[in-house]
Amino acid sequence: QVIEGYEKACKKALEILPDLVCCSAKNLRDVEEVASLLHTSVMSKQYGNERFLAKLIAQACVSILPDSGHFNVDNIRVCKIVVSLKVLHPNDLLHGMVFKKETEGDVTSVKDAKIAVYSCPFDGMITETKGTVLIKNAEELMNFSKGEENLMDLQVKAIADSGANVVVTGGKVADMALHYANKYNLMLVRLNSKWDLRRLCKTVGATALPRLTPPTLEEMGHCNSVYLSEVGDTQVVVFKHEKEDGAISTILIRGSTDNLMDDIERAVDDGVNTFKVLTRDKRLVPGGGATEIELAKQITSYGEVQQAGFLACHLHTHVLQKNTNIISYQHIYANEVISKLYAVHQEGKKNVGFDIEAEAAAVKDMLEAGVLDTYLGKFWGIKLATNAAVTVLRVDQV
Repeated sequence: QVIEGYEKACKKALEILPDLVCCSAKNLRDVEEVASLLHTSVMSKQYGNERFLAKLIAQACVSILPDSGHFNVDNIRVCKIVVSLKVLHPNDLLHGMVFKKETEGDVTSVKDAKIAVYSCPFDGMITETKGTVLIKNAEELMNFSKGEENLMDLQVKAIADSGANVVVTGGKVADMALHYANKYNLMLVRLNSKWDLRRLCKTVGATALPRLTPPTLEEMGHCNSVYLSEVGDTQVVVFKHEKEDGAISTILIRGSTDNLMDDIERAVDDGVNTFKVLTRDKRLVPGGGATEIELAKQITSYGEVQQAGFLACHLHTHVLQKNTNIISYQHIYANEVISKLYAVHQEGKKNVGFDIEAEAAAVKDMLEAGVLDTYLGKFWGIKLATNAAVTVLRVDQV
């Protein structure tokens, strides 16, 4: 019976939820509109920094939103750099990728970069099996080492002759190969992570080659500039697109401590995921507890009519608990605010929620205040929470 009550209350809540939609996003390519919609999710993590963070996230998301509308959250990267500041530094948005690395060779900046990407070490070819070389005199020893050098010279020269001026490798860089890379003015960058290598290939449009062979024009990537820069005391390599139509954008976060930047990164993740939800469903519901209180009110009435009020109250209590927690964080008497919310909602004002900025217990219209939540976020939150509760209740032994 308890499980049945949960399921009935959940079904009723999902039926009511579409009626609580107060507005919809109109244009997801308008940075100002998107920033206002991301304001609520960012503010829950970074109260006080939400304005410029929401705008920064909106710029990053809009710049890489494809025409198909299919948005991938993995295309927004975050690079965290510690600087000697007591507060959060105004952050940068780069259309491209930033790596906390240094270049391997002497070349540190390239304009109009043509990029060859290798998943193998930047070194000479080695045999899969053991080989034996019989050297009878000093002349043969000298010729053997010269042969290796000439072979490496030819390999690196072939890469340079193909038109590539930047080489990115996923393995180690041999000293001899580095020497010839400097000789032919190739910028050399080493990335240890295979995931970073894949993202870079996606960003610049390159194909990762498994062997040290000259790349074709189709296999080479391109970006406007690749350069070594210094942010604070940290060396970074930047792959930058001048046009705002790259596949990946990077938000550069600068702060005084790792904990501060971790909090900012979580806020960015929330904002980016909110944008993805909006690309799937543009509907919005009032935040600040307004939606939960309205659901609790209507589910309670439904439970009384169905003579299952005590069962539906399980979900009702869960909904109230969420509001109580929100209000308790502000050191305000929870019962007083919830009573005010119920009184206002009884008058038919569905958009009224908790005023988080008021010094006393107060309520206000969430639509006018711009405190909005995504419809899909509420929908799946209710559905998954009910499924979790029902699953636990169905366990008869541990």
